[in-house]
Amino acid sequence: MADLRFPNPTRETAERRHALAPEADEAFQAFSKAVFAKGALDVRTKQLIAVAVAHVTQCPWCIEGHVKAAKRSGASSEQIMEAIWVAAEMRAGAAFAHSIKALDLLDEGKAG
Repeated sequence: MADLRFPNPTRETAERRHALAPEADEAFQAFSKAVFAKGALDVRTKQLIAVAVAHVTQCPWCIEGHVKAAKRSGASSEQIMEAIWVAAEMRAGAAFAHSIKALDLLDEGKAG
């Protein structure tokens, strides 16, 4: 089912993006390839990290691409879901941690 709010990427859009800024597009593709290559972390772990980050950044294309890539790299459905739960906790944890700013502002009113 197509989501009209998030158009599907196509070969044509990729070609247009490349035609408008070929050097940047090629550099980004090379960077992405290098980042996701096996290194100190294996490809599956990198893809699980990407799944978590994609959920925090709420990018539907990244979610789709990295869930598929994680499965191709050998990640189980359970591992992918755990990565998503880690992302959810981190996002909620950040809101909780930032409440300190609100508490400081609330205390400012008491001093004056």
